[in-house]
Amino acid sequence: MKIFVTGCCGYIGSHTCTLLLEKGYEVVGLDNFSNSKRSVLNKIKKITNKDIIFYEGNMLNKELLDEIFTKNNIDCVIDFAAFKSVGDSVLKPIQYYTNNVNSVLTLLTSMQEHNVKKLIFSSSATVYGNPEFVPITENCEVGNTTNPYGTSKLFTEKILKDLSLADPEFKIIIFRYFNPVGAHKSSLIGEDPLGIPANLMPYICKVANKELDYLNVFGNDYNTKDGTGVRDYIHIMDLADAHIKGIEKLGNSQNGLYIYNLGTGKGYSVLEMINTFEKVNNIKIPYKIAPRRSGDIDECYADSKKANKELNWTCQYNLEDMCKDAYNFIIKNK
Repeated sequence: MKIFVTGCCGYIGSHTCTLLLEKGYEVVGLDNFSNSKRSVLNKIKKITNKDIIFYEGNMLNKELLDEIFTKNNIDCVIDFAAFKSVGDSVLKPIQYYTNNVNSVLTLLTSMQEHNVKKLIFSSSATVYGNPEFVPITENCEVGNTTNPYGTSKLFTEKILKDLSLADPEFKIIIFRYFNPVGAHKSSLIGEDPLGIPANLMPYICKVANKELDYLNVFGNDYNTKDGTGVRDYIHIMDLADAHIKGIEKLGNSQNGLYIYNLGTGKGYSVLEMINTFEKVNNIKIPYKIAPRRSGDIDECYADSKKANKELNWTCQYNLEDMCKDAYNFIIKNK
């Protein structure tokens, strides 16, 4: 079975490709290295002893997508090719909507023309905006997004819902991610964003690695147990495993659209994350309280019972594993 993975060298894409190859799938990958590195391809091969059929380019390039679908007998597509920084999206809304929405429209057009009708789309818990209750179920209202990144995911979800009604041959899974962290146990691949990280864990790791002097904690006046924002952190390999389960689901289910939250179901504050990281890695993380970032909310964590039941998927890693694996990746790749 051949899987087409867009954004294959990114953080989530690379770990998912590794697991796909280990499970016996063939992988066709696309990446333009806007927030990833070419060296990841060699690291994936080192872990799996297998090659990805790789194409370099942008998903907005329809001719390239047509070439990929023409030359490869694709069974299913997993789309990771999105910009993902909440803060950056507030500053660059046009770029985010262009990349995150138009690229999916181009992909879907090519998929229809080449009769490839199975898709797993990486969405986000940001579509819930400031949630009406926690833990968040898939039935929670969506639409009150607080930043262009979340809105771009919301728009794309609406497009996919409309498509599934218009073309009933499609089988689509929307995964609403919470906060992926950690790294592969080999420490060969992990989260390594370009520039100053927008997400908490890589920011902590860069401070631990003395690449940055201290961590900015954006706000300590939220309505939470210690005043800092609460999020649901999920190990990257648990997230990758959900995509394997998703492919199996698409193979065994009726046509239609399926939506699942992917999280652990537990919320941890920024300060709890810092304290756990310090404890398991025996290192001090200096931090300063900074003003809130535009678009951030008090707390956000998942109810993942639907994914647990329908995909036969459960998380195998805890917060200590996430902190240890993330830091091991950093210190082994200095």
